[in-house]
Amino acid sequence: MYNADFKERGGGYSMKPVQDHLKEGLSILFVGFNPSIRSSETGHHYANPTNRFWNVLFESGLTSRKFLPSEGDEVFFNGFGFTNIVPRPTRSADEITNNEYIEGKKVLKEKIAHFKPKIVCFVGKGVYLKYTGKRQANWGLQSDQTVSGVLDFVAPSTSGLVRMKTKEMVEIYKELKNLIVDL
Repeated sequence: MYNADFKERGGGYSMKPVQDHLKEGLSILFVGFNPSIRSSETGHHYANPTNRFWNVLFESGLTSRKFLPSEGDEVFFNGFGFTNIVPRPTRSADEITNNEYIEGKKVLKEKIAHFKPKIVCFVGKGVYLKYTGKRQANWGLQSDQTVSGVLDFVAPSTSGLVRMKTKEMVEIYKELKNLIVDL
């Protein structure tokens, strides 16, 4: 629904966008920069073989096993949703234009306000900074909320382009797991 709306607002793309996994009552909504080329080809979030997302979810205890990108629907039905600040697939976030971020920020805020997940996990500090317009942020739970009643959490991007070690990522995602247990 929102990806089509974005396209009508002038955000055309040459590749197929990856459908959002959104519904009311989500425990966590994961927000990435945008889909990878591989995600566009497969129709599944975090599908690039170098992306560590599914492994990090498992190792942090957020999921009971390591899911494949094609099993995202099962994770969705267990309370985790997926979207991106920009729907256009690219090879890297560097290809996203400022206008796409401006439009994406508006649409993302609408999605969060409408679906009201308990927590929005920004998968990448840069995603959160682009969304909020802030210049800096720490990892973890943020002190302020961008949508009333929804907690903001900043976690590292799991992209294979990120040099942070998986073990370090897992420790931050464990904070997210502990937070959701406490809600």
